[in-house]
Amino acid sequence: MIRTPPTAGTVGQGASALHEEVPAELIALGEASAAIGTTLDEDTTRVELTRAAARLVGGAVAVMEVDREADAVYEAVCGDPAMLPDAWWAASVAREAADTQGSCGIATASRDAWSAVCVPIAAHGRCYGVLTCAREGGPFTAAEAKLVVLLAGHAASHIRHAREHAAVSSIVGKLQRALLAEPGRPHPNLNVAIRYLPVGHSTLIGGDWCETVRLHFGHTLLVVGDVMGHGLEAAVDMTAYRSSLRYTASTDLPPHRVLRQLDDAASKEPDRRPATCLIVQVDPNRGQITLASAGHLPPAVIDRVGRTSLLPVPVGPPLGTGLGGYEAVTYRLDASQTLVLFTDGLVERRGEDIDQSLSRLTDVDFKSATGLDAILDTMLARLDAHRAEDDVAVLAARLQQHPGSGTATGQ
Repeated sequence: MIRTPPTAGTVGQGASALHEEVPAELIALGEASAAIGTTLDEDTTRVELTRAAARLVGGAVAVMEVDREADAVYEAVCGDPAMLPDAWWAASVAREAADTQGSCGIATASRDAWSAVCVPIAAHGRCYGVLTCAREGGPFTAAEAKLVVLLAGHAASHIRHAREHAAVSSIVGKLQRALLAEPGRPHPNLNVAIRYLPVGHSTLIGGDWCETVRLHFGHTLLVVGDVMGHGLEAAVDMTAYRSSLRYTASTDLPPHRVLRQLDDAASKEPDRRPATCLIVQVDPNRGQITLASAGHLPPAVIDRVGRTSLLPVPVGPPLGTGLGGYEAVTYRLDASQTLVLFTDGLVERRGEDIDQSLSRLTDVDFKSATGLDAILDTMLARLDAHRAEDDVAVLAARLQQHPGSGTATGQ
């Protein structure tokens, strides 16, 4: 007997008449189907399928993968698993379903006051498993079996979409990994640690990046950038900016002139997305850093006792606008201090003023975090960066030489 869920509340006379005209089986099927396919996760869809089937025909319900080499094991069980028939029986049905491209019929079994029905989870000529329903009482009617088939077919379509989405995501991920080149190595007189956290679960790399470039005379260029947007398109533009940066940096220009060159090149490509960028040239021999910003947030400096402050930097327009107008500023930096460059995803939160966001960073106490990795781990944890609404890229650097300078001061 089809179990039709009761409706809540009071419906109008027109709605009541409509329900009288539509068979109860179709109403139950529609309500059960609506609960399937709420995500693009295959495992979740299987759980939703068994719950919907149990609600529709009662008893215990489970699914089984179509895999000849795997053990016969029920999954996504809803109800009393002891009520289900032998798993090897369902496995044989699964093998038949695979052999016939999902065109096999309904398999039934019954004894005494117990009955079971087994149907393929199939759509578009492919079988994604077998749905097994079992209950005490009389055998499943032909109408019930047909409804279970329709329910399984509905779930199969969602499973198919989930697999296609996973396949596309895998291809995109491989392409994104190919686009994400490892940052260069700084000079041995500089220690660097980097963290990158893409937003979301299906994206491996977006438009944020960190870079280190070796220059002459022991200098190292530290760069952090953020291309507008997320995903593959932003990653492609990010790669273009990085390639242009590496070429331009090799000429040993000061940071503000590097930004000017990057802006000129990007503005000539109308499809290139704008990007913010912060460049720091580190001179360990003099114990100083020279910075220039293209619309980017200022870097942070953590002193020897774990206190955090921000270094003011003149902010020019983002790269790609063609406006130019970048300025450089120089500060002292010693080996007891840690310089941290970051993208806005680290601090910005929806509905929060940027000054308040930056204050949360400067309020973090790094007294117990000594190494660069510990500093970054503490920063990401205290700012809850793993749940950020935007990509997060962070670079921490510390000099190995010239340890007697004290705190960073302007020159």
